[in-house]
Amino acid sequence: MIGSGMGGLAAARTIAQFGGKRVLVLEQHYTLGGMTHEFSRAGRYRFGTGLHYMSASAGPFLGFMTDGRAQLSPLPDEYDALHFPGFDFAVPAGKERFRERLKERFPAESDAIDRFFRTTRWAMAGLTARNVLASFPDGVRKAGAPIVERLFPSTFRLLRDQVARSFRDPRLRVVLAARWGLYGTPPASSAFGYHGAVPLTFFMDGTAHPVGGPQELNRVVLEILRRYGVELRPRQTVHEVLLEGGKVAGVDVEDTATGRRYRVRTDTVVSAAGVRNTYALIGKSHELADLPEERSAVMLFLGLDRSPAEFGLRGENHWFMPDLDEPDGVHRPPGEGTLYVSFASLNNPAARHHTVELLELVDPKVVDQWRGTPGAERPDSYRKFKDELTERLRARLEERWPGFRETIAFAELATPLSFETYQRSVRGSFYGLAATPQRLRSARAGCRTPVRGLFVAGQDAWGSGVVGALAGGLMVANAVLKPRQLGTMWRAIRSGGITRDAAGPWKGYLRVARIEVLTPTVRRFRFESLDGGTMPFSFVAGQCVKVDLPVAVEPIERSYSICSSPGESGFVEIAVKHEPDGLGSGFLHKDLEAGLAMRVSGPHGEFTWEPGSAKGTADPLLLIAGGVGITPLMSVLLAAADAGHTGRVVLLASYRSEDEVLFGPEIEALRSRLPGLEVSVFATDRQGRIGYDELLPHAGPATRVHLCGPAPMMQDLIGRLAELGVPREAIRTEAFVSGRSRETRREKAHAIAVAAAAAGVTKFMIGTAVGAPAFPCSPGQSVLDAANAVGVALPQSCGEGACGTCRVRVLCGAYETDDRGMFSADELEAGWRLACQTLPTGDLVIGQ
Repeated sequence: MIGSGMGGLAAARTIAQFGGKRVLVLEQHYTLGGMTHEFSRAGRYRFGTGLHYMSASAGPFLGFMTDGRAQLSPLPDEYDALHFPGFDFAVPAGKERFRERLKERFPAESDAIDRFFRTTRWAMAGLTARNVLASFPDGVRKAGAPIVERLFPSTFRLLRDQVARSFRDPRLRVVLAARWGLYGTPPASSAFGYHGAVPLTFFMDGTAHPVGGPQELNRVVLEILRRYGVELRPRQTVHEVLLEGGKVAGVDVEDTATGRRYRVRTDTVVSAAGVRNTYALIGKSHELADLPEERSAVMLFLGLDRSPAEFGLRGENHWFMPDLDEPDGVHRPPGEGTLYVSFASLNNPAARHHTVELLELVDPKVVDQWRGTPGAERPDSYRKFKDELTERLRARLEERWPGFRETIAFAELATPLSFETYQRSVRGSFYGLAATPQRLRSARAGCRTPVRGLFVAGQDAWGSGVVGALAGGLMVANAVLKPRQLGTMWRAIRSGGITRDAAGPWKGYLRVARIEVLTPTVRRFRFESLDGGTMPFSFVAGQCVKVDLPVAVEPIERSYSICSSPGESGFVEIAVKHEPDGLGSGFLHKDLEAGLAMRVSGPHGEFTWEPGSAKGTADPLLLIAGGVGITPLMSVLLAAADAGHTGRVVLLASYRSEDEVLFGPEIEALRSRLPGLEVSVFATDRQGRIGYDELLPHAGPATRVHLCGPAPMMQDLIGRLAELGVPREAIRTEAFVSGRSRETRREKAHAIAVAAAAAGVTKFMIGTAVGAPAFPCSPGQSVLDAANAVGVALPQSCGEGACGTCRVRVLCGAYETDDRGMFSADELEAGWRLACQTLPTGDLVIGQ
């Protein structure tokens, strides 16, 4: 696969999943995902590069590509506001509502409006038939193409001509011809089939924005591809597609990160780099001379220091058309043509800072005088061009919303040269091949090429936009896969996505519904589903969730124990202590606000208790907490109360002072629901720590213990419990994990890798006591990561030293580790360690 846009990724997944092929994706950019990727500026603003909004429903194509995990936030009901000289028109969600509004505004054209929408459906059907036919072998396509054009003439008709023959009122004509910017070709040259497909069909049922931004779709898709064994390589430039005897033989590639050149031998190449780039790679650009030139774009990215909602904006898109005689504005100077303005941050509940994106499609010739000059060497005239254009665009916003200019804290303009550099499109083409009748009639505009084994995915194989590009990738699958494989593929796509495996953790966004101060250093955070309905996952008492915290350009992940009841289906709650140097807890306490959506996965962890088991009902249950370590134990108490547990439950909770005591009212309320509950609270500044004497009345051979708190406390108490005869397997442990602990492990890993490289060591070997083959460990890898890399099964859950599941015994060898509070002094002496925290510095032998 050449290129990692959505079309290339769709082809990669289908061919790997249903064709059983090994797939390699080569991406010239340093970021995978094509126009779904984002970039950040000024340390806080995030901008999308190509996806601004999409259909309100993910649809079967996107549902399939994301395994049903696409989360979309709807735009306002009137999602597109069209501004013409002298009048405005708001486009509502729903084709029937749109039609009725048109009839209300233009009653004299009522019958013509009905006829127009019937023509639109026919034109859309013709475009589908043409594109599917283009995925068939040449003989079938050549025979069928004339039939498709005869059956669907409106598909091939110019948009300008179709609205002219449909309506008398010039205002109605411009309303229905507006939004051609969604596919990039003006009404005077665009084929009506594309217009009927995109603004008049695809967006008609309402629109939405991906929760978490376009990059969230990219992240999910890439994660799934890796599961199917697809190899993804960024910074790889393909210089040539190799041909032998008229067939594909491979590609010549340059790794731009290292300058290394190499060759990949293959008989199948799929290019998601566009038709023009693809034909250039085989030296046949001249065969595209009959296709009209495409338009490029200028985009202005704005970061605001206040919400656009202050100007009455709700997240709808705004389209500004310059005049009725030339509504498309194609002959006007840049900055004065048809302008599209979107407010992604109002539609993305995970956005922390407000942004605005302006787009105007322009002739790529506007930057011809600077084309070919390296970015760092462009003259002052180019900077002046960008500054003046930026000012013209800002002035148009100010004219519409007086005072808007004052909210702008950051501005950056992209020109056709920017798209040439980052997208590698020919002359900065924004939407691929122009959506013209010539394109529909061309044998070169589709997923097949004259070269056997060479295919084109993406926008040029179907149509514009992310979902259009995705459909283009599926057309490649139509051409590559065998009939039986295709049947399986289309059945999977029609199913609308794959249901999540209930045994695995759910991943997605939840909304912060409430933040509550419990003590001066601890806050409780409630998470709900985005729609306020039932939570998308259930959990067992004692488990945790992992939360991505946007404290930097790339978020950091932290695990937090759940303190709410497993029986509560409407929300989950966590309680977090603010650590003085904690990045994660600092963000949660200082920056997080109710209403923001956060990426969460869960449930995780084996620190669990379930009512109904023999141990859960008959044997004593001893819960020991240190400080905020009471968080998972609160969930255990609530689960026991919900289940009507009548057995003996002892809670020993220690805090440094009485001011830090947590969940006092909740525990008091539980006394009436748990008849066997005994609670002892210790303030260590007055009473000292929990020790042997405090444990003696409650611990014995039949006791089950759940212990959570600071590492020194846990290490001491594990030893004391052993002295009291509590079996080690009856002691469940959960430890705190701070951001600094993880950073320390990374620093150690880096130091180990550097020392090994200096010594010429490329790997260590880890042997097992049971005689299984030793497996390699790269310097800086943990034992757990090394085992996972080669498929050696080790028990595991959180992967970060909180749960204590990945216990291994190091029998011999050199290593560095963080033992946390998961082991007693005797266990540490016997070699017990956490595999996720243990970094070999030489060969090891481990056991369990």
